[in-house]
Amino acid sequence: MRTRTIVALLTSVLGGLAVVGGGLIGARAGVRGQRAAAQRVVDMLPVHADWWRERLQYEGQLTYLAIGDSAAQGVGATTPARGYVGLLARRIRHRSRMSVRVVNLSVSGSTTWGAKNDQLPKLRNHTPDICTVSIGANDIADFHPDKFERNIRAIYSAVPSHAIVAELPCMFVPDRERKVAVANEIVHRVADELGLTVAPLHVITKRVGLRRTFFNSYGDLFHPNDRGYEIWASAFEPAVDARVDTVAAIRQYLSAREAEDLGREAGAVATARAEQDTEHAAELDHSERPGRVERLRHRVTGSIPLPHQREVENENADSNSTGTGTGTGTGTGTGTGTGTGTGTSTSTSTSTRAGTDDHSDTAPGRRTGDVGGAA
Repeated sequence: MRTRTIVALLTSVLGGLAVVGGGLIGARAGVRGQRAAAQRVVDMLPVHADWWRERLQYEGQLTYLAIGDSAAQGVGATTPARGYVGLLARRIRHRSRMSVRVVNLSVSGSTTWGAKNDQLPKLRNHTPDICTVSIGANDIADFHPDKFERNIRAIYSAVPSHAIVAELPCMFVPDRERKVAVANEIVHRVADELGLTVAPLHVITKRVGLRRTFFNSYGDLFHPNDRGYEIWASAFEPAVDARVDTVAAIRQYLSAREAEDLGREAGAVATARAEQDTEHAAELDHSERPGRVERLRHRVTGSIPLPHQREVENENADSNSTGTGTGTGTGTGTGTGTGTGTGTSTSTSTSTRAGTDDHSDTAPGRRTGDVGGAA
């Protein structure tokens, strides 16, 4: 009995040691994997920066400008084009059916202070049609609300009035989330003061949840992967779509001089003109449709003429003329027939048949003579 107890105790101890040892080995492997992924991120940085720098050489009918950090660079994605900036550029191109030039001013590792000093001076050289700003995640490690607000206010005041600014993403760590909540309150307050649109990035990433966020993250557990960047892009998409539609309306309904003079009001004026145009087109389309009584009559009679058919019938009615033809014939029986038809000429024919006609008309109403003219 004592031997069995000792064996069971030793087995439990050895099993516990095995579990602990396996956990330590797994944790060590995880740390090594995370370090390796972090090193790969470092190797990505110049590659992604060069990729976006090459895109500056491309021309486009629309200009999309991005301000941000490594997330705007697409670090963690398989290619820079799979980052949220690349995904939004593709969406703009498909929705507008125009070529897009992407000006990505973002710098990996940038804070709000870095964006204010490094990226804003370059912004002055461009006039973007669409502009997105996602900055501030790197401020959380050493967060100072006053400094953060001063930098955010400087950035938001310098970007175009139609710029779309993003919340900080959800980080799921309680201590960091408290700082993120303060930062996002500042983002919303300053954006509301300046009339900027806010992309709900924190709401979207928090809704995804911790488990899915883990699988949507790169190996360093900080940057998103391809699936993660699709979620980031979805936070911007409604506002970007609305801006693309506004740009299309401005280009169709306003001249360049009008758009420049109107400034911030150009989008609202162009959208109003587009809505009026749509309403006018709907009224014209409705006026061509038959009324309720006419539709009922058409159902009863079984004829529903198309609008262009009615126009053709009216034209024919206006140009109609009449003609008359007369014909007489003599045979075994006599008869006279007169026909009236439409035409511009009159013809008369007379025929005489002698003797007995095999096809003589003996039934009432039959004619022995042909009727001339068009019937």
